[in-house]
Amino acid sequence: MRHKPHHNGHTKDIRMRQQLATEAARIIAEEGIEDFHAAKHKAAERLHAPNTHNLPRNDEIQSALFEYQRLFKGSSQPQQLSQLREASCQAMAFLAPFQPRLVGPVLDGSATEFSEITLHLFAEPAEAVGLFLMEAHIPHELDSQRLTMANGDVVEHPRYRTVLDNIAVSLVVFDIKGLRQAPCSPVTGKPMSRANLQDVEELLHNSEIGKRKTNPTLSP
Repeated sequence: MRHKPHHNGHTKDIRMRQQLATEAARIIAEEGIEDFHAAKHKAAERLHAPNTHNLPRNDEIQSALFEYQRLFKGSSQPQQLSQLREASCQAMAFLAPFQPRLVGPVLDGSATEFSEITLHLFAEPAEAVGLFLMEAHIPHELDSQRLTMANGDVVEHPRYRTVLDNIAVSLVVFDIKGLRQAPCSPVTGKPMSRANLQDVEELLHNSEIGKRKTNPTLSP
């Protein structure tokens, strides 16, 4: 008598990964934890699986986040995203001397109500950004951010943090060469997508057209 192969263990693993990804997405969307690593570990604790080795990948969590937002934030999230992108355009126009590039959730569309705007700036020396903010009387704090480059090097970059229209803005400073070498995305591990001011304006324009198509106005 031939035994049927058991796929239960494998199916259970897949189900657990999906549940963890969904819970991590909910934590990011509802509780403002932006760090995927922290969100997935918190999700594992919530689902009583703190020691599981079956954690979802960051891109699986991002997919679950898009799905969560579509299901539960369908009316509010696109509006918040547009506001964040509009604020990004204002900040980028102001910071034009440093060739700003938008990165992260505001660019890829996964931003939540807790998301900050992250811009990559290019300056030599990096202190030029701080001086620029001081001369414009913009309060800011300086810390740093560790980023992994394509060759595997982990590099610490100066980061200026400020607030624009009640939205947190994070300005990560690279040298001029950094324009050609994007760090790795914490979501995909591939070089981070970056957008200049024109790209972001285009995104905004296209989303407005999309809104008009889904909400047609009736002619009188």
